[in-house]
Amino acid sequence: MIRRVALLLCLSFALPALEARAQSGAGGEAAMMAEQAAADLAAAAEGLARADRGRDRVAALTQVVRAYEDGLSALREGIRNAVIREAALRTELDARRSEIAQLLGILAAMEQTPDALPLLHPSGALGTARSGMILSEIAPGLQARATVLKIELEELALVVTLQQSAAEWLAEGLEGIQTARTRLSQAIADRGDLPDPVATDEAEMARLRDDAETLDAFATGIAESDNAPASVPVTLPDFSAARGSLPLPVAGRVLRRYNETDAAGVVRPGLVLGTRPMALITAPVAATVRYAGPFPDYGNVMILEPEADSLVVLGGMDQVYAPTGSVLAAGAPIGMMGGPAEDSRTEEPGGAALSETLYLEIRQGGSPVDPAPWFSVTKDG
Repeated sequence: MIRRVALLLCLSFALPALEARAQSGAGGEAAMMAEQAAADLAAAAEGLARADRGRDRVAALTQVVRAYEDGLSALREGIRNAVIREAALRTELDARRSEIAQLLGILAAMEQTPDALPLLHPSGALGTARSGMILSEIAPGLQARATVLKIELEELALVVTLQQSAAEWLAEGLEGIQTARTRLSQAIADRGDLPDPVATDEAEMARLRDDAETLDAFATGIAESDNAPASVPVTLPDFSAARGSLPLPVAGRVLRRYNETDAAGVVRPGLVLGTRPMALITAPVAATVRYAGPFPDYGNVMILEPEADSLVVLGGMDQVYAPTGSVLAAGAPIGMMGGPAEDSRTEEPGGAALSETLYLEIRQGGSPVDPAPWFSVTKDG
C-alpha cells in the first residue's frame, strides 16, 4: 500500500513538471515536494519493517503517519494545480477558438494539397517565385503555432486524466493513514520500555488546574509550584541551544502569531496553528511532561518542561498519548487532533480544510515569550 501510494504521488506531479518546463519553476518545486514525500513514504515503510521492539515500532509508525500527512498534502497540492491549470487552459483555448479553427483549416488544406501545387502561380515564374518566398516565411510561423496548440491540448488531456484518477489515489492514501494511526495508537498502548516516569503530586496538579481560570494562570501556577520533579531519569539536551531550529509539533500553517488579535478580539501569547483533522502531534523537544489532560476551552492540554524554568504549552488536542510524569524524546508522538475523518474531497486553495487548531506557547521564567524565534516557521508554516 505505502509503495503504491508513493508511486501515485510521483505520477500525480507529471503535470507540474511539464508546466515547469514551459512556464516557471513553480511546478518543478511542487514536483520536488512530491518526490520527497514519496521518498519519506518508502523510508518509513522500510523503518517499519525493521522495527522489532516497542519503542522502535512507535518511532517507525510515527514516521509512517507523518510521511502520509506529507504525501497527502503533496497530492492535494497537485490536484489543486491541475484544477487551476485546466481552468487556465480552457479559458485560453476558448479565447482563441476562432484563431484555432482558422489554423486547423489552413493546416488541413495544406495537408490535402499536392506538394507542388501551392508553388504554382497563374502569373508565371515570377509569381511562383514570390509565392514560394511568402510560403517560406509563413510556414515556420504556422508550424510554431501548431506546436503550441499541440502542447496545450496534450497538457489539457493530462490534467483531465489526473483529476479523474485523483479521487482513487486520495482515497487510498486516506485509508492508509487511518490504518497507520490505528496501529500507532495500539503500539503506544503496548510499549513497555519507556524511561521510568518522574514522581508527581497528582492531587496538587489537579488543584492548580481547578483553581486556574485561564490556561495562562494554570501554566504560571505550574512554573511557580513546588511540584517540579526532583530529578529526571535521563539527561535532556540543552533547550536554549535548539532556539531557531525546533520543528513545529504538527503539520499545518501558522494562523495567528504571538499577541496577534483574532477575529473575536482575543489576544493570545502564543502561536495558533491550523491543522487537518486527526493530525499527529509530536514533541518538538525532549522534555518531561508536567501535565497532560483536559483544560476548559482547550480540549486536552500538554505542558512540557525541557529544562528548568522553561515550559512548552500545547492545547487543543483530542487525544494525548503521554501521561503526566513521562519523559519524552524529541519527535515522540504525544497526541492527535480531533475532527471528522477526512474524505477524498479536494480542499480549497488557501487551506480551507485546516479545520482544527493547535495552540503553542513557550514560557521562560514564568512568563510567555514569542515562540516564533524558537521554531523554523514562516507565516504559512
